[in-house]
Amino acid sequence: MSASRESVLSVLDTLALPDGGTLVSRDMVRALTVDEGIVRFVIEAPTPEIAAKMNAIRDAAEKMVLALPGVDKASVILTAHGPAAAKAASAPPPNLKIGRHPTPQTQAGPAGVPGVDRILAIGSGKGGVGKSTVSSNLAVALAKEGRRVGLLDADIYGPSQPRMMGVSKRPGSPDGKTIIPLQAHGVTMMSIGLMVDPDKAVVWRGPMLMGALQQMLGQVEWGALDVLLIDLPPGTGDVQLTLCQRYKVDGAIIVSTPQDVALIDTRKALDMFKTLNTPVTGLIENMSMFTCPDCGSTHDIFGRGGVETEAQALGLPFLGALPIDLETRLAGDGGTPVAGGDGPMARAYRDLAANLVALGKA
Repeated sequence: MSASRESVLSVLDTLALPDGGTLVSRDMVRALTVDEGIVRFVIEAPTPEIAAKMNAIRDAAEKMVLALPGVDKASVILTAHGPAAAKAASAPPPNLKIGRHPTPQTQAGPAGVPGVDRILAIGSGKGGVGKSTVSSNLAVALAKEGRRVGLLDADIYGPSQPRMMGVSKRPGSPDGKTIIPLQAHGVTMMSIGLMVDPDKAVVWRGPMLMGALQQMLGQVEWGALDVLLIDLPPGTGDVQLTLCQRYKVDGAIIVSTPQDVALIDTRKALDMFKTLNTPVTGLIENMSMFTCPDCGSTHDIFGRGGVETEAQALGLPFLGALPIDLETRLAGDGGTPVAGGDGPMARAYRDLAANLVALGKA
């Protein structure tokens, strides 16, 4: 007999909190999934201060769920809701002078980001291939695998992660210099879109982009992360150049659709990372197919298999194929990445995340 969501919630509702109530009655359980004996969920505390005192509760919840019949594995993530919002009310806004010029590079070679074990850049040769959608869902899927994940939206001209991750509050700053990132769906995230008027165009020259990227990597208090995913702008421009020359990027993931016109630009992105001595972790084929929800037939709107063939020709890992899916689009527009729920697309991203973890890349 396998466990169900109801049985998991029922047992969690018996775990009393020190200040009253239970995890369920206090609405602290998020992103609960039960799949073939594996239970995953997030405990979202009201503040970072409360979360810091709940490690014993997290451990107890994991043991209780593991004791349920049919549960083989339990993955429980402890996080806090809206830390930036609590600080923003009493703290001045971050000292991020929009469009400032970059500071001189003082180190001899690429630098790391304090507390971050790995940096993975997610790029594409052209826009419109779903790179940002893949970035947000992969971040959430990795968090559900128990990884400590950060997500930096470096697509400065077209930041979309605030909408996709369901956050809109301005990050706080305790001292006017350090920026406190936001938390969403178990992921620590930051975007230039949280620092500027969402209705205003970002009209910056290259040096301004470079300076903003430095600040989002250097001034943001990322904390201890297993992996930081960086959602790059499309193409081969200043942001990519600055990132790979100044910071230790452990790998690049390229997202492309399967048709030839996208693959032409994908090859250029691959050549750019080769020129910058950044290893390519693998390729992902997005919008690989469409399955009609009414009749169940499958249609290869942009072709199919082109990215996998390209990866094989270049001797690079092929990480997986993702279909066009209405649920994915609706979830992204609604600020609740599809990877945080159940269903075929959530499992596809979970498989992609598990593959990266197994390869030691995340």
